[in-house]
Amino acid sequence: MFDTAAHHWILAGVDGSRSALDATRWAAREAARRHAPLRLFHACVLPPSAPRVPCALPGGAVEALVDYGHALLRDAERVALEAESGIEVERELRVGNAAGGLIESSGAARLVVLGSRGLGGFEGMLVGSVPAGVSAHGHCPVVVVRGRTPEDPPPRTGPVVVGVDGSPVSDSAVEFAFDAASLRGVPLVAVHTWTDMSAGETWSVLPFDIDYEAVAEDERRLLAERLAGWHEKYPDVEVRQRVLRDRPVHGLLEAAADARLVVVGSRGRTALKGVGLGSTSQALLHHSACPVAVVRP
Repeated sequence: MFDTAAHHWILAGVDGSRSALDATRWAAREAARRHAPLRLFHACVLPPSAPRVPCALPGGAVEALVDYGHALLRDAERVALEAESGIEVERELRVGNAAGGLIESSGAARLVVLGSRGLGGFEGMLVGSVPAGVSAHGHCPVVVVRGRTPEDPPPRTGPVVVGVDGSPVSDSAVEFAFDAASLRGVPLVAVHTWTDMSAGETWSVLPFDIDYEAVAEDERRLLAERLAGWHEKYPDVEVRQRVLRDRPVHGLLEAAADARLVVVGSRGRTALKGVGLGSTSQALLHHSACPVAVVRP
């Protein structure tokens, strides 16, 4: 299994939004699959206090925010138990920054599950700052739950899709994806893309007289090699290999159009040192029609 004993809960962020409640249901079902407790997390973000504002906070404001946070957690617990009545549910409330608290708590979690947009999201924003930040810096895999539109629930049918680029980062994503497909009893679609642009010290175009079929065959061989060991570990998983001459984002979005989950590494082969999320991961968080799992090595 991908999980280890050191990583205990499925951790779900709660803020009262429809997106977060969809994430809570998704996390409850995942907790049931993995026989793990579900921990619901809410952060009370306090307004700035004097002298940063011209007037003092009204009496009882902090207590009211904390009470409201506990009410949100109770509502989320009810939603989780409606989705999966047999799971163990814990609640955690902190005062402070939501992303920072989730990143810290992710160190003891198997998986963090978040909605794509919270109550503080701006109109037209496809993914909020909290899921983007936690996906980039969390200490465990992070799933951002989304559907075809911000109002749609996540799909519950279709295969698991994983992006494979041959890097150690994508190896971690492949392991997670095989485990996810095995737990759900569904096929795994492994997608590897290549283009006629190569990235070395500078970008360059492959020679005009290149044998593209030979290149494609090499890429198919690379994908098969990357998957070989996982076939043996997960013999129950049907694997469909797709090698596409396309950009990674476009290829993955097309492959995941009818998927229930798409899995990517946090950074790919062309990532710059110090960058938290690669362009492919960021684009999927904004445009995928299904939940996106970002797996850090």
